Amino acid sequence: MKLRIAALSIVASAASFTACVTPEVAEKKDVVVAPPPPPKEPSPKENFDKGVAAFDANNLDEANALFTKVAEKVPASLVTQYNLAVIAERQGRLTDAQVRYEAAHKIDGKHKPTLLNLGRVYRLQDKFAEAITLYEEALKDNEFDVELNNNLTVAYRLAKNYAKAEETARRVLSRTKDNPDAYKNLALIYFDQGNYRLAEFISANAKKLDDKDPGVYNNLGLIYLKLDEKRLALAQFQKAVTLNKDFAPSLFNIGAMALSYRDYVTAEKSLSRTTELDPTRYENFLAYAWSLDGQKGKDAKKGIKAGEIFEKVLSLKTDQNDAVCGAAWAYAADKTGWDKALGFFEKCKGLTTTSAQDQTLIDNKVKGILAMQKSGQKVEQPAPEKPKAAPTGGPSMLDKAEKEAEKDAPPPAEGAPAPAPGATPPPAEAPKTEAPKEEAPKAAAPAAPATAVDAAKPEEKKP
Repeated sequence: MKLRIAALSIVASAASFTACVTPEVAEKKDVVVAPPPPPKEPSPKENFDKGVAAFDANNLDEANALFTKVAEKVPASLVTQYNLAVIAERQGRLTDAQVRYEAAHKIDGKHKPTLLNLGRVYRLQDKFAEAITLYEEALKDNEFDVELNNNLTVAYRLAKNYAKAEETARRVLSRTKDNPDAYKNLALIYFDQGNYRLAEFISANAKKLDDKDPGVYNNLGLIYLKLDEKRLALAQFQKAVTLNKDFAPSLFNIGAMALSYRDYVTAEKSLSRTTELDPTRYENFLAYAWSLDGQKGKDAKKGIKAGEIFEKVLSLKTDQNDAVCGAAWAYAADKTGWDKALGFFEKCKGLTTTSAQDQTLIDNKVKGILAMQKSGQKVEQPAPEKPKAAPTGGPSMLDKAEKEAEKDAPPPAEGAPAPAPGATPPPAEAPKTEAPKEEAPKAAAPAAPATAVDAAKPEEKKP
């Protein structure tokens, strides 16, 4: 009897357990189905610190995203706006860099890194008037600030206001007579006006003050080019690179000289590096594209790569007609680029700078591409033209250059100024390169290293 009661008790217990368990299980199911609480959002300080770490690891996209989050929460953070500008400039996004630097400048109009970098971004976009106004306003608080005056000198010179440029350079020298950047600026002012001998003399003064400054040798190289002393010019550019292997202006100038001799391999080596060191200058990409284009006869893939680089030029400078036509001929080198080539040919033909002769060449090329596309054949490329021999008599443009660079350059012989180097392939595809690149003062030049105010890295102050 007890056993039966026990059994009933068990059953009853089981029954009651079942009856009361059901709602409890349902409640637990509700908890599981409900989404978990959202994770705690990182604070602006945490995102800022992560942004600095990402920048240090060269993860610029990640750093940009993190600093952007900080700016959304703390829009008045000077260092955050400044850091976003630095990243944009590093990535070649000059318009974005300008916007961010201007935002930082509104927060603190006396923040010197912002002043210098914003002025440089204006200059890179040929906005010389804006740069001049910015520097002049800043100098009202300290008219003898050396860095601001040196940068103002550059802006005046680029705007071709040589009188004001010289006046400003001499103002610096009146207070700091041993300032090599001021001498470099003064030399370039005379250089721009065709007074090459005086520019050479002034550059020699800068060299005495700092014989380890690659910019001095770069500027001497430009002077010797104009005096038609190309061996001496190349030696100076090489000397600059010996002092700093990543000195973009001289690497560019070596590449430009190589293009003039159709030494495309040497040109590609130097110019590809300049695009990595300074992605803000369209001239670097344009010259690099021509160095690739010159090799497309032997390697059609070089033509495709050249077309891509020409498009990069257009992303930096939309009205660069050379890049439009260059992209057309480059993409035409291989069937994988024909569709793009046809589009660029159409644009090139419609340019006012395209001659009637070139329009005829374009028409013939387009007909050929369309015919080959229809038949599935490959367009024949003309045999590549052999590089012209360097006037030195050596096997290469760079022959004995390093040995020459170790010597003090003797005074060049008198002679008529030589035209700036530029490549001259066949008429329909003739590349045009910018004149060799000068070296601006360290505080303003993106290629100049080791300056605290030259966007070397984001500021690490907390927002």
